[in-house]
Amino acid sequence: MSAPDAKAVPSASLLRTVQAVLWSFVGLRKGSEYQQDLEKLNPFHIIAVGIGAALLFVLGLIALVNWVVSQPSVL
Repeated sequence: MSAPDAKAVPSASLLRTVQAVLWSFVGLRKGSEYQQDLEKLNPFHIIAVGIGAALLFVLGLIALVNWVVSQPSVL
């Protein structure tokens, strides 16, 4: 049985995980917020959201290239 004064670390929300992944894509992050993320975020959730965000980014780039290539040349 655990002691009543032991503090349970609250799990972070999906929004917080998405924010952490998007900030890591940009490359801007405060050290204090990084430490909070290390304490609260689940590594498996970060991996899943990171793979999903990378997939959306690549599919967005493919769609953008296809749209630009399909436009008529105006030179």
